[in-house]
Amino acid sequence: MAARCDSLIMSRIEAPRDETTGNLLDRLLSALPAEAVLTDPDVTASYANDMASFCDAGAPAVVVLPRTVEQVQHVLRTATELRVPVVPQGARTGLSGGANATDGCIVLSLVKMDRILEINPVDRVAVVEPGVINAALSRAVNEHGLYYPPDPSSWEMCTIGGNIGTASGGLCCVKYGVTAEYVLGLDVVLADGRLMSTGRRTAKGVAGYDLTRLFVGSEGSLGIVVRAVLGLRPQPPQQLVLAAEFASTDAACDAICRIMEGGHVPSLLELMDRTTVKAVNDLARMGLPESTEALLLAAFDTPDPAADLAAVGALCEAAGATQVVPAEDAAESELLLQARRLSLTALEAVKGTTMIDDVCVPRSKLGAMLAGVERIAAKYGLTIGVCAHAGDGNTHPTVCFDAADPDESRRARESFDEIMGLGLELGGTITGEHGVGILKKEWMARELGPVGMEMQRAVKAVFDPLGILNPGKLF
Repeated sequence: MAARCDSLIMSRIEAPRDETTGNLLDRLLSALPAEAVLTDPDVTASYANDMASFCDAGAPAVVVLPRTVEQVQHVLRTATELRVPVVPQGARTGLSGGANATDGCIVLSLVKMDRILEINPVDRVAVVEPGVINAALSRAVNEHGLYYPPDPSSWEMCTIGGNIGTASGGLCCVKYGVTAEYVLGLDVVLADGRLMSTGRRTAKGVAGYDLTRLFVGSEGSLGIVVRAVLGLRPQPPQQLVLAAEFASTDAACDAICRIMEGGHVPSLLELMDRTTVKAVNDLARMGLPESTEALLLAAFDTPDPAADLAAVGALCEAAGATQVVPAEDAAESELLLQARRLSLTALEAVKGTTMIDDVCVPRSKLGAMLAGVERIAAKYGLTIGVCAHAGDGNTHPTVCFDAADPDESRRARESFDEIMGLGLELGGTITGEHGVGILKKEWMARELGPVGMEMQRAVKAVFDPLGILNPGKLF
């Protein structure tokens, strides 16, 4: 058996190769174990792209799965010597093509660096490697009575490194904020292989420029995160959820404005339109009310969540809710949250393929955003469902289409772009948490303008003068 395994490993690293690829593999294998270097074309092809539609992906020369910081440093030194591009990856759950391979690149998959190195209840920090799964970290800190708030919908699959790369959010953003607010310090391997530490593990610290925040959301274009110090909070009480039905999205958005204007701080405030509700029911038979035009979910994790839900329920009724149903216990609450977490999966099942927009607008413009999306769906003859982190105005209009139909694919892309344009017109941004990647780089240029883009490129040039880190993304 051992001999057979050895043979399989060698067949991976002795695949047909040209002189350039051979030199690259020889350099990598000089300090990496054979099992960490994958060259079988069928295997490397499976690492070529993330979950985004309409994003080109190239063929990697090699996939490397390091387990140590030193191994990452060796990969980057080799890449710099040979001028080979490096595309860092986590679980590839991204939705903007930010993890897509380029031709001849080294795909640097960090999923094997998956250790939780420390959980400190006194300092309220966790120290983790980039391949740690979000949900695994959450459960681990819960055992210490602590809480790591950022919880993207893909939290059971996505990695902390990926969350940092895209500055991801989640359902709890309205109260607890996004990933950037919990990253206190980083260890980063730079393009030339040097190791740099940023930030701190103290409660306060203002020494020098905030390079930690610079790396959060940089999509692997400035360096490779190999360790993160994350801030934690005390575990809050069990939250309770309320569901409110509305006969129009305008009424639901009016309720959202009333809740926020009234000074309430829900732990979650999520919106699902009629299309999304129907898709979730079709997928999971959850029995959600399909007669509604909009379903609003509000949650509180306060000492008296029932009282807070009653107050918010009254505001929903004043805004025109046709029915307000507070959950009676944690089990009912979790069922409602599961429905929201299934939204994107359910919408994908409608036609087989989706383009998931990530436009964030001021809360006061949320109603205009949803009305505009409805007009765009009618204009292009497409099904577009909207789910949203309503508490912070982050909408996810999801275009459902048949990828095998060229005309429908064209209309899907055009509607996607029009939705981003609408978001900018309303004073919003093209991405609240999914990142720019390949999919939105032209729109980033429109949002930031020529001077802003010049400064962005200047920063990139300082950290990556050869342009080998995740090329073709952002710019």
